[in-house]
Amino acid sequence: MSHVKRHAVPKTWPVVRKGTAFVVKPNTGFSNSLPILIILRDLLKVAQNRKEVKKMIHLNNILLNGRKVRDEKEGVMLFDVITLVPSKKYYKLTILKNEKLNIEEIKENESNTKVAKIINKKILKGKKTQLNLSDGRNFLSDIKCKVNDSVLINLKSKKIEKCLQLNEKSQVIVFAGKHSGEKGEIEKINNERKIVEINTGKEKINVLIKQIMVIN
Repeated sequence: MSHVKRHAVPKTWPVVRKGTAFVVKPNTGFSNSLPILIILRDLLKVAQNRKEVKKMIHLNNILLNGRKVRDEKEGVMLFDVITLVPSKKYYKLTILKNEKLNIEEIKENESNTKVAKIINKKILKGKKTQLNLSDGRNFLSDIKCKVNDSVLINLKSKKIEKCLQLNEKSQVIVFAGKHSGEKGEIEKINNERKIVEINTGKEKINVLIKQIMVIN
């Protein structure tokens, strides 16, 4: 089904609960992504309706992580990069402290990379290591990383530039739970309870490791 009832959309979606009965559903990552249609029409307001969005896509005016968008239902995930080709504007999907996904304008030199979390790691035939990332990507890489670390991906070369390790002093963002949108520095890691203590600069909070992403 390509649509979902408006009242049933994830609470992270920045859409009003009243309006048309249905909204478009992303073709991947329903619970943790936004359709490009909603971003272009409702957040960036560069199109007034679905027809205009489809025309922009047809003219190859929209890039997602450096590649052409093919479908207005394409899902945009956390830290994905959107490029508006004609205006040379660049944006990334972030999350606010009210748990809502949001679009943030970035500079051109920031549009060439993105961060993703390692959610699984497999050893394949030939002792090759496959990293499964939070944005659905899989990489074969010899880089030394663990599950729950993050990686910095070069969107032009489509390669991993470096590993961002989950350690004390690491800078992280909370992407799920009641502390969503908070950023800070890890002060303590409790591997037994799978919890970290984060100093946000205003307070110290305890968050599950599965709800955070290392960003620096």
